[in-house]
Amino acid sequence: MRITLITERGYPYASSGPGAWCDRLVRAMPGHDFEVYTLGWGPGERDEGRLPANVRGVRTQALGGPAHGGTAVGGRRAREHLAHYRELLGALTAGDAVEGSSRVADRFASGLYGLAELARERGPLGPFLRSEEALRALEERCGAAGAPAAVATAGVCDLIAATELLERRLRPLSAPWYDEDGLAGADLCHAASGGLAGLPGLVAKRFFGTPLLVTEYGIQLRDAYVAGRGHGTAAPVRALLSAFHRLLAGEIYRRADLTTPGNTHNRRWQERCGADRSRIRTVYPGIDASRLAPAGDEPEDPTLVWVGRLEPAKDIAALLHAFTGVRQQLPHAKLRIIGPVRRGSEPYLAHCRTLAAQLFPDEAQDTRSVGESPVTFEDIGTPEVPTIRDAYAAGSVVVLSSIVEGFPGTLVEAMFCGRATVSTDAGAVREVIGGTGLVVPPRNPKALAAACLDLLEDRERRDRLGAAARARAQELFAVERTVEAFREIYLDLVSHCPARPAPSAESPFTRPAQPHVPGRWTSGKADRHAPRWAGEAAAQGGAFEPAELLDDGTHEAPAAPGLLDRSDLLEDRAALGAHDRSQDHVHHADREPVEGRARRDEGAALAGREALEHGEPFEEPEHWTDGAHFVDHGSLADEPYEERAPLTDGPALVDRETLPRPEALDECRPLGVGASEVRS
Repeated sequence: MRITLITERGYPYASSGPGAWCDRLVRAMPGHDFEVYTLGWGPGERDEGRLPANVRGVRTQALGGPAHGGTAVGGRRAREHLAHYRELLGALTAGDAVEGSSRVADRFASGLYGLAELARERGPLGPFLRSEEALRALEERCGAAGAPAAVATAGVCDLIAATELLERRLRPLSAPWYDEDGLAGADLCHAASGGLAGLPGLVAKRFFGTPLLVTEYGIQLRDAYVAGRGHGTAAPVRALLSAFHRLLAGEIYRRADLTTPGNTHNRRWQERCGADRSRIRTVYPGIDASRLAPAGDEPEDPTLVWVGRLEPAKDIAALLHAFTGVRQQLPHAKLRIIGPVRRGSEPYLAHCRTLAAQLFPDEAQDTRSVGESPVTFEDIGTPEVPTIRDAYAAGSVVVLSSIVEGFPGTLVEAMFCGRATVSTDAGAVREVIGGTGLVVPPRNPKALAAACLDLLEDRERRDRLGAAARARAQELFAVERTVEAFREIYLDLVSHCPARPAPSAESPFTRPAQPHVPGRWTSGKADRHAPRWAGEAAAQGGAFEPAELLDDGTHEAPAAPGLLDRSDLLEDRAALGAHDRSQDHVHHADREPVEGRARRDEGAALAGREALEHGEPFEEPEHWTDGAHFVDHGSLADEPYEERAPLTDGPALVDRETLPRPEALDECRPLGVGASEVRS
């Protein structure tokens, strides 16, 4: 199976977070071929030689920096770009009053897919999205009646910033990924997160019918809300970007064939944003337990250990204040904070170190010992903590103090190591812990301290909870269970996907209709009653070329059996009138008035009907056809006749008893190419 794995700022250039589970998933499925499409990172940040052998390639689309490629558009093309962009902006500025309405969602989808189609046909959208026309369109929509107050106050600087940021978020539409060698030829698109990573999958599903699977172990919409406030962006710009991410998330959840959240907490977010419950399946992110053996003996002194990546959302300050209450009951207790600092959170680490120094100054047990603080900040890979297992083995109880949390991976690792845990009720903590640990409200140092003391003072309870936690982790969070779940999902989605035509195949009803004149044009020598163009076609061997695309974009009618250009009909009309009437027994009345011809035809039809009823020959009518079908009427009464006109590729045998009424002959039409027989 050929699977495209789409990531945003992750695998294969990031080895932690989503990048870690992507790597585990790919390595555990050597029978499938993976192609990695990543957004936001440049090439060369990781040696591709470390990738698994079943990764066939890595494609990158940068979201930051200046856009490359594309040419300026003008005239009619610019108006088409502008129409779709205005649709998109109209949805972004619709306001919160109609936030969940299907009309706004449909408008957003119409503009989004319209821009995607233009990018496929005419190249990258960057030049247009950065143009003055796009800027003026945004200004017009922000100032329109009914626009929310947050965007109505946008100034020139805000409009310029919003235009640039929207262009970056729409860059996946211009990525050179939508061909047979890319997403169009994949059996399945697997977006490793929501948000922008799902955008290429949406385009592939829209235009090629490729099944789309979306996995979210962290809610991208929530992250976008938080990031917008944290970067000091102006309020009008934040409002526009938040609307974009909200509508994009809703479109992804509605169109995805299946969404796999990492926990029930994420599932509630997805359902609120429009995901169908019947197309949601919770799949926990698997943890590689091979490096997480039971921690073994505890340290001599009662020790709390915190493991993770330092950032404000982890609320280390609350943990430090809680530890003061622990120290009041257990003076020899220690706190070890182990883990790297998240990029950009260095000031927060400095603040925590300062707070720890103020709350817990260096202390010495006696006058001869060197003073030291009971709180230490360490990192994994140092001599004191060489491995992740050593980090969890360094404490008697593992603590999690987060105020915001998705899937608590460090908590699951502690459970695999058999350590008892105390956690704050954030994200999926309660779902993961079950009944194998203690859970307290976030931002409550007193409750956190009381729970830590309960476990530190009860060794038997710690052991019992630790053993239960390890059993729960092995049952629910082992990587083998996750891999097996995704293997079943892959097969299920592909098996229920209808066969897709090749992207290059011509869509039905896209070619203009052509005149159809039946005839034997490709086999044998042309009949003497056929026009001269039939003989010329037969003389050329009946080889007909496919339709050619003319300069004006229309298709030239192919010279194939049953198709005739109108100009050929006009050219051969004179030849048709010049046939030997004595042999054909057909009299043309081209110069006779229509009224007289109709009266004579009516009389001939009546005479023919009477002759047929008595089984006798009848005199031929002067004119029964429109000049294209020639029939020897004299032979109708005695025996089956052979058509003189090229109505089919073979003789049409007609029994006398089943002949239609003469007046109905004008309504007869050939049924198709090929020999036909009508029997009584």
